[in-house]
Amino acid sequence: MATSTKSKAAAPTLHTNGSPTKNRGHSEDMSTADMITTAAEQALPRDEWVKINIGGTTFLTTKTTLCREKGSFLARLCQNDQDLPSVKDENGAYLIDRDPRYFPPILNYLRHGRLIIDSGLAEEGVLEEAEFYNLSSLVSLVKDKLTKKAQPVFKDNSTSVYRVLHCQEGELTHTLATLTDGWKMSQLVNIGSQYSYSSDDQSEFLVIVSKEFDETPCSPSEPTNKQKTLQQHGLRGP
Repeated sequence: MATSTKSKAAAPTLHTNGSPTKNRGHSEDMSTADMITTAAEQALPRDEWVKINIGGTTFLTTKTTLCREKGSFLARLCQNDQDLPSVKDENGAYLIDRDPRYFPPILNYLRHGRLIIDSGLAEEGVLEEAEFYNLSSLVSLVKDKLTKKAQPVFKDNSTSVYRVLHCQEGELTHTLATLTDGWKMSQLVNIGSQYSYSSDDQSEFLVIVSKEFDETPCSPSEPTNKQKTLQQHGLRGP
């Protein structure tokens, strides 16, 4: 007796953007990108994928990515560290109460090892998140970026001239208020009260002020007709 079997419906596939879609054959209307994404997803076991809910936004990634830096918060999370209690939402995503805007630079760094911060995102915010997730290598990268950003940019053909002003504590406010013509305070040094000019024994300060001057070279003046004639004969004019 022949028996008939019913074919089971194909299970939905979860794409990397977190939205479920039905399985499709390699039809002509299937784009190359979709084929590559589907093949990559099918190549990984289901338990390799991890969903994380960051402040209400769900991200889909892999355990391999989250465990890229051992000992980090995310690595311990996907390894079910008993010392790191975790809660999941109704969709099985780990709940983390952080700002979702700053998570993409964190996740992309774990994916390919490069620090990429979109315009509109503050480096300080990325640093805060990197420290929260205990990603020491990323913390170093962001700090280096902030240090370079904070370094003063010196103009070409300019130099700074410094002066040192000596004043007492009672004269300090007036001294700073009377700085004009581009002079500004660069450093304030408290030298104590060893130089006492009054009976109230006020503290003494050295105020280091600076001013930038352009060093644009002056173009030589055009020689006169008389000077040109003398130069042609090998002579120098006055």
